[in-house]
Amino acid sequence: MITTKHPGHPPDESFNDATEAVDRLELLYKQATGFLCDEFIRAMADGAPDNQRIRAYYPEIRFSTLTFAQVDSRLSFGHVSAPGTYATTVTRPDLFRNYLIQQITLLIRNHGQPVTISVSDTPIPVHFAVASRPDLTVPQEGAAGFTLRDVFDVPDLSTTNDDIVNGTYQPPNGTGPLALFTAQRIDYSLARLSHYTATSPEHFQNHVLFTNYQFYVAEFEAYARAQLADPDSGYTSFVSTGDHAITGPDAVIPEAGKLPQMPTYHLKREDGNGVTLVNIGVGPSNAKTATDHIAVLRPHAWLMVGHCAGLRNTQALGDFVLAHGYLREDHVLDDDLPIWTPIPALAEIQVALEEAVAEITEYEGFDLKRIMRTGTVATIDNRNWELRDQSGPVQRLSQSRAVALDMESATIAANGYRFRVPYGTLLCVSDKPLHGELKLPGMASDFYRTQVARHLQIGIRAMERLRGMPLERLHSRKLRSFDETAFL
Repeated sequence: MITTKHPGHPPDESFNDATEAVDRLELLYKQATGFLCDEFIRAMADGAPDNQRIRAYYPEIRFSTLTFAQVDSRLSFGHVSAPGTYATTVTRPDLFRNYLIQQITLLIRNHGQPVTISVSDTPIPVHFAVASRPDLTVPQEGAAGFTLRDVFDVPDLSTTNDDIVNGTYQPPNGTGPLALFTAQRIDYSLARLSHYTATSPEHFQNHVLFTNYQFYVAEFEAYARAQLADPDSGYTSFVSTGDHAITGPDAVIPEAGKLPQMPTYHLKREDGNGVTLVNIGVGPSNAKTATDHIAVLRPHAWLMVGHCAGLRNTQALGDFVLAHGYLREDHVLDDDLPIWTPIPALAEIQVALEEAVAEITEYEGFDLKRIMRTGTVATIDNRNWELRDQSGPVQRLSQSRAVALDMESATIAANGYRFRVPYGTLLCVSDKPLHGELKLPGMASDFYRTQVARHLQIGIRAMERLRGMPLERLHSRKLRSFDETAFL
């Protein structure tokens, strides 16, 4: 008979203080993962124990309320919508400490009820338990001398899903979700982030810029060095691919070897409110992959600052496009977010971007129209759309009133909508294929030299404006559904 070995189930504890609750979460998680790591090391050295399964469990936050009394209706998070019991499993409470304290504080304050911290009944996969130990790696199936899944729990994709964010979750035993992601879903994404970006999740900042060209990276590093030279900037370090960190403007960053699929760079602040730049490359698949995983870190906003095709004859190379609507022909999210779902422009993001354009370009009011158009951005999944019969695509683009076309923006905005992460798009026209101005090497060089730095500065300046905005204003009710989780 297979028995289960684990570090025991300590008693549940209730807390009216969020910091103490998170301290308890950290202790339970440390005990559980420490136990799994020790047993894993022992099994790899001495072989699997006979007739015994080794298991430990994620900690859990549980909350109950008996009243329908409505809290401040201006808030889009920090409260539950109806009486009942709500719970969520927790991973890496050290990484999410500030977030958890903030969310638990709001929950306790808004309802006047404590939270209960306990051990859940969800096992921790051994792969995720050892993830924070660089000296440990889980061997591939068959390389351990015993069948790993017979002894330890492994990732279970049948329970690692987006049912909560997609609105299809069916609560077991009437217990509703307290957060948008379960612990195992978060662990899965943390592992994927390390793989795709070659930087550790703890370096990601609350404000994320996406781009589709490597040219922005050099400008981001130059900007970061200038900020590190200014003691009043608030920025403390710059982290590049491979977790190479510098704290001074003249520090040398080791040359990267093979770049990851999505090179990522972080201009950090002590409070986590710096800026992360992710080069997702070209295409909606990468855009979805990046946002699927970054979403678990609960950033305060993400913006697309890439290049696009201008669709209007009145546009010039280098003009900006501020998206206020999206034509979704990328198809990668069709199974998760129906195509009929509107993706609204968010006023707070739009204003921040427009003000940043005005500040950097020194155009104001009506004069902004000289260099910026506001309109629909079409996102497609065919990079060579220009080579197809133009009668169909061009008619559709015209009917949608699109002013620009790319392969990432609608995906990023739609996933922002799906994951309740404020989103926006500011693109720069790099070619006009409908009007004979193709993206040719000579044109590209001149264009990139004059526009990349300015475009990136606008994105960063917009993020700095959003950083000073209260969270309850930035995370508006437009992104919340009828029956939302309490945690942001």
